[in-house]
Amino acid sequence: MGSFSLWHWLIVLLIVVLVFGTKKLRNIGGDVGGAVNEFKKAMNEGKADPADRKPEQLSDKQ
Repeated sequence: MGSFSLWHWLIVLLIVVLVFGTKKLRNIGGDVGGAVNEFKKAMNEGKADPADRKPEQLSDKQ
C-alpha cells in the first residue's frame, strides 16, 4: 500500500489514452492551457498601477 511505482503510472497513462484517445486529450490540454493564460492575463491586469493606465481606461473604472 506504499507509493506507486513507475510501472503503475505507465499503466494508468495507457488506460487513460485508450479511454479518451490522444486527440481528445490534446484538446483538453489546449483548453486548460488557454484558461491558465487568460487567468494569468487577468491577474496581471489587476496588478497594473493606476498611474500607468491610460485616461480612457481610468474613466471606465469610475
